[in-house]
This record gives sequence, structure tokens and C-alpha cells, in this order.
Amino acid sequence: MASSTMPRRGSTVDAGEVERFSALAAEWWDPLGKMGVLHKFNPVRLGYIKAAACGHFGRDGKRLDALTGLRILDIGCGGGLLSEPLARLGAAVVGADPAEANIAAARLHAAEAGVSVDYRATTAEELADAGERFELVLAMEVVEHVADVSLFIKRCAEMLKPGGLMLAATLNRTLKSFALAIVGAEYVLRWLPRGTHRWDKFVTPNELEAALARHGLSVTDEVGVIYDLIADRWQISTDTDVNYMVSAERPAA
Repeated sequence: MASSTMPRRGSTVDAGEVERFSALAAEWWDPLGKMGVLHKFNPVRLGYIKAAACGHFGRDGKRLDALTGLRILDIGCGGGLLSEPLARLGAAVVGADPAEANIAAARLHAAEAGVSVDYRATTAEELADAGERFELVLAMEVVEHVADVSLFIKRCAEMLKPGGLMLAATLNRTLKSFALAIVGAEYVLRWLPRGTHRWDKFVTPNELEAALARHGLSVTDEVGVIYDLIADRWQISTDTDVNYMVSAERPAA
């Protein structure tokens, strides 16, 4: 893996970020390890994805196979924490990540769990160039790690079928997010390894919405996500100062 953090021309990949998460590959499925915060975050983001997909595509959210027939791209899938439960809901999931170590960990866990996911060590641009198309594209906790946000959104948008839906979860660039997501989460509470995030790479909702609109997608929903210390869980909120999720659709042909 190259050690330079400079992206190749026309690339969405930040090599430094890939190295950082590759080093954590063995931790993905340990709920008490360095990825423990993602395990706690998973229920709220999975619930949001399911509700958005079922609402958009007219599915019954109460069904255990509610996502059957939908082809989903989980870009930046890491160890597959989202890919597996989405596949269990019936979706045909492609889990993509530029870090080969992450994909190896994801494949191993899926095999042990008996879940079918098409895991690939690849990038958004490589998938788009290959003509891959999906009803649903997910970029969950990825936007703040790419080398070029606008290019990343462009390539993801290219892979959406007409009438398709893209969902993104990321971090707002505010003083509050610096205090909570950097100082609090990485240095005080040590929920995440130090250096997991760079505050200057956080993306404001306005910036994300502008990028989505620039590449032909219309925002249909935006919610905040906060951590409830008393309940010890993440939950949907109107507060987008730190974590937030966005849904955007490509117009039907």
C-alpha cells in the first residue's frame, strides 16, 4: 500500500485513510474493540436505510425480506457491518472497499455467518467505469474520508439507476463536532483510535447537498444523529451539528 496521502489524478481514494483502516481490519467485528462505536451506531443507521428504502421503493418494512430484489452498493464497506444485515433482509449487496485487508475480514466473517455478500477490493470510480448499476448506493461514514468529495459523489451518482436512491452518513464541520467527534470521541472517551477523523475533512450539509445536486440528485430527507448517554444508544434527531444522514434520489426516466 502506498504511503503517500496524495490521491492519483481522478481518484477518490486517500491512501493515508486506506492505510489507517487497513491496520484496523482485525477489529471490525469486535463490539468491544476499536470499532465498538460503529457497532452501537449500526442499529440507527440500518433502521434509517431500511425505512428510506422501503418508503422509496414501496416495500413492507415489517417483512424480514423487505429488501429482496434491490441491488445495493455499500461503498467503503469496511468489514461489512452494514453489508451483512442488508443481505439478510434480502438485498443483493456489493460491498466495496479499497482496503484489501478490510475485504478479507469481511469475506471471512460472511463465510462464517453463512451470509452471501459480493465483496470487492475496489473503488467507486472502478465500479462506475465498469458500468455497475444499483437501486441503492450507500456511503455511510465514508464521505469524510475520501480525497475528493465532489468526484466521489459524481461517481456514486453515475451508478444509480433512474429512480434510485443514495444515502450518505457523515460528520458536520462545526466547532461542536470538533469538540465531540475529535476531542471527546478520540481523546477523552477513546471510542475511536486517535487520528480516525480529520476535522478539516468533515462536510457540512450545505456542501453535501450542493455536491448531490451538482450531479443530478435531489435531497429528499436529512436527519441528525445524536448519542443518548442515559440510554447508551444512538438515535435520530433534528440536531445535525455533529452526525447526520441524507437521502437523495435520481429522477425516474
